[in-house]
Formats: sequence, C-alpha cells, structure tokens
Amino acid sequence: MSSVKGLPLHHLTRCIFFLPLFLAASPFALSAEPVVTVRASTVAEVLSPYRLPVSFYTFEPDDYWAEPVDSWWMNFTNWVIRQERRHGGTVQNIGAWADRTLSGSRHALPNNESYLRMGFAAESEYSDPAQFKPEVRFRLDVPTTKEKLRLVIESESEEQIPLAERERDRQLTEPERSDTDTTGALRFLTDVGDAINLSMDVGGRLRLPPEAFWRLTARKGWQVDTNWALNVQQRVYYYHQSGWGSRSWLGADRPVWNDWHFYTSSELEWIHRDKKFAAAQIFSVRKRVSPRSVIAPRIGILGESQPTWRTTNYFADITWRYRAYEDWLFAELIPALEFPREESFKDQASLIFRIEMYFAGTIDRD
Repeated sequence: MSSVKGLPLHHLTRCIFFLPLFLAASPFALSAEPVVTVRASTVAEVLSPYRLPVSFYTFEPDDYWAEPVDSWWMNFTNWVIRQERRHGGTVQNIGAWADRTLSGSRHALPNNESYLRMGFAAESEYSDPAQFKPEVRFRLDVPTTKEKLRLVIESESEEQIPLAERERDRQLTEPERSDTDTTGALRFLTDVGDAINLSMDVGGRLRLPPEAFWRLTARKGWQVDTNWALNVQQRVYYYHQSGWGSRSWLGADRPVWNDWHFYTSSELEWIHRDKKFAAAQIFSVRKRVSPRSVIAPRIGILGESQPTWRTTNYFADITWRYRAYEDWLFAELIPALEFPREESFKDQASLIFRIEMYFAGTIDRD
C-alpha cells in the first residue's frame, strides 16, 4: 500500500485503465474462456413424435407406440404393399429389356411408359347391391434408341370402343365395357413443323384370326393467351375387318377461381361400318383439394347422326380420387347420374367405388 501511495496519480489511472486489456490478452484468460459444445440432433430425434405439436395427431399421446390392431383391412393393405414392392420394378424392367433388345443398345431411354394397372371396382345402382369386380389393363411401350420408333402393346383398342363408352369409362366396371382384343403395333413418331406431333401405327389385333390395322394421329397445342390453352387431335384409322373411321377432338382449358381449372372438349367420330357420326360434348372442372386428393365434377351430352341428328344420353358425375398410399395405390368414389334415350331419358343413378394399383416406374396417375 505504501508503494501504491507513492505512485503519482496519473500512473495509477493508467494502470487501472490497461488492467482489463492485459487480463484479456493473457494465456490465463484464454484458458478460462467458457467452452460451448453444439451437438447435432440425429434424424431420429428430429422426426420423433415428441417434437411435433399435439394438434398434429388425431390420437392421444399414450397411443404413439401402440401396436396396430389386426383386421382384414390391415392384412389386405399389407398384402397389396408387398405385391407392389415385389412386382412394380419388374414391369418397368421388362420394357427396358425389350427396348435394349430391339434397339441393339446397352442403354434404355428414360421415357418408357410401360405399366400394369390392376384394381377392383364395385357399382351400386337402384335395387342392385354392390359387387366387387376385378379390372386389369396394361401397356408395353418400348421406345427404341436409334430411331423414332416404338413397339406398343396394349390391352385394349380405343377405336373398337364406342365413343359414349369411352367418355363414361370411369363410371363403368369391367363387365360393362366392350370386349376389345389386345393390340400390338410399331409406332413411328415424327414432327411436322415446330408444333404438330405425328404418329403412325401399323399392327394387328392379337387374336385368332388376327386383324391388321393402320392408324395415323396428329396433335397440336396452342397457348392462346395467359389463361386459355387449346389442343386439337385428328385420327384416321383402318381395320381390315371393321373398316375405316376417323376421330376429331378439340379441347380447351383455363384456370378459373379458387384453384379450380375448367375443361371443355368436343369430339366427333365417323363410323364407316354404321354410316353415321357419333358426337360428345363435355364440360368439367377440376381441383386438387389436397396433396392426396382431386375432385372433378363433369356434365356431358352424347349424340349420333342416324336415323337423324339426335341426343342419345345426358350424364353428370363427380370423381373424387384419393392417393391412399405413396404414389401407386389410389381410391376413387364416383357418384353418377345419366338419362339415356333407350330408357326414355329416365334417370339412372349409380355409385362406383374403385381401388387401383399401378405396377410401374413412371406414369401420370391423375
């Protein structure tokens, strides 16, 4: 204390001012800094049910780890999931193998559209109880790598299905559909100008005796303005036994309100063997209600030119489509109402419930 008292006042002030800086720069001060350790959370911790708010769940917190209750529905869904995982890749690999074999290349194009679609549909009508009917459709679409050539094998032929049936396809179960044979064709693809897509198919109906056919399809689309889009398709075809025919299709669509999308289409088909035209006019709207579900109401008018131009059917339906599991298992509920001429335009109501499974790698499932 005596030495401190002997220091001049200005020296003492300097010592007090520089003392904190000296302590901060000393090795002792560095070693005394607090060490903060940040531990990264594991994926299991981040995705833990306890991290989610209680409002996320529709069950009590005590039921987080409860075992599922055995039921026929659980057993059925588990069986379906196992079948898709076992066979889904096989369907796509068959198309890729055929692509490599036909083209002579070691690689397959990525736009292979082969698929196998299986399902069960039940229809309920007036005084008719619902009964589940199996449905199977498939396509083997093999693009070659050296030329614009495809090998296309399909379970049904559109040209052999009446226009009225095609427009109401989702309202029908398998026993109500026309029995068309599997077809196989070589498809040549080309472009006319910058926007017209042209394809020509030469093949046959795979039956005994086989029936050769030929068809030519042209497509073009326009973006009319910021809202309206327009699409046109023209098809001419010839079957050795059924004769020739043609189809003209015009469609337009635009967004409307509150995420709804409006569609309209007009189709006219000439059926040479019957010497008549068949016509259809469809109006519909569509909305993606959630990432899993889509709803699409429709109204339609069907007609024909023989014996005179007349309306043959009015119909309306609402399709609710729900993605039940991942991106390959879907459910549909379709209430429909039609007024056919053959029933004196008396109302005919029906309700379709359908479960569909897609065994494929890539497909537009909407």
